[in-house]
Amino acid sequence: MQYLSGDNMKKIIITLFFITIIATFINEKENIFIPSDAIRFRIIASSNEEVDQNLKLEIKDKVENALYKVIGNTNNIIEVRELINNNLDIIDNIIKDYDISYQVSFGNNYFPKKIYKGITYEEGNYESLVITLGSGKGKNWWCVLFPPLCLLDEQSNLEDAEYELYARKLINNFKQN
Repeated sequence: MQYLSGDNMKKIIITLFFITIIATFINEKENIFIPSDAIRFRIIASSNEEVDQNLKLEIKDKVENALYKVIGNTNNIIEVRELINNNLDIIDNIIKDYDISYQVSFGNNYFPKKIYKGITYEEGNYESLVITLGSGKGKNWWCVLFPPLCLLDEQSNLEDAEYELYARKLINNFKQN
C-alpha cells in the first residue's frame, strides 16, 4: 500500500476544496423575486368541474386581452393602477355576458407561495385584480399583470431559462421606473 506525502495530500485537499466551491456556484441558481409592489391578476373558478374550469380560462383570456389593450404601453405602476380602476367596467361588460354570478375586486388579496419556472412568488397580501366566479370554490389561475409576466406565460413555447431571462429583464425594468 502506498501512502501520500504531506505535499500531495495538501494538493488533493486544495483541489477538492476548489472543485466543491465551483460546483456550489454552478449549481446555485439565483432566485428571481417578484417585487412586492407588483400587481397580480387572479381568477377563481366556481368549482373544479370541467365546465367551470373552462369558463374560467375563457373569461381569463378575454379579460387579459382587454386589460393589455388598456395598460399595454404603460410602464408606470401609478398609471397602471389608475387605468385598472378607471376601466373596471370593461371587465364587468365581459363577464356579464356569461350566465354566472361574479365578484370583481381590485385591492390587497392573499396569495400562497408559489415557484413557477424558476421564479419565486412569495406568500403574502398583494395588490391584485381578483375575479371570483360563482361560489369561488374551484381552482384558480393567476399571474403577474404588472410587470406584464402574464404575457410571458402566453408564450408557452419559452423554455424555463428563456422565461427566466425575459422575466428578469421585465422585473429589472419595472424596478427602474
